[in-house]
Amino acid sequence: TSYGMNIIDDPHPWGNERWFTQNEPSTVKLLLIKANQELSLQYHNNRDEFCKILSGQPKMTIDDKVVEAHEGDEFFIARGTRHRISAGDSDASVLEISLGDFDEKDIVRIEDNYNRV
Repeated sequence: TSYGMNIIDDPHPWGNERWFTQNEPSTVKLLLIKANQELSLQYHNNRDEFCKILSGQPKMTIDDKVVEAHEGDEFFIARGTRHRISAGDSDASVLEISLGDFDEKDIVRIEDNYNRV
């Protein structure tokens, strides 16, 4: 599945390359979430997000669905979709690729443990 992106798997004799974006605007982040911490429950109006779990076993909340994620799991979060990542009992790292008009002010927080608005 392309998760709303043009993901390309490019096989080579040594293995495989996986292309997520090519010549298009995107913002790439590595989220390092401490054990027992979580991001705010939030949504964005102007960007979609693709998340790939690199380590840990975080809970992914996407709208009303909560998934116990594992290393290698991938999620596509369309703009306007409520979402949250909760690290659980161990640290988690997540690759996040944002597509669209990226601006940190485009975070609409519904719930936040750190009293941010």
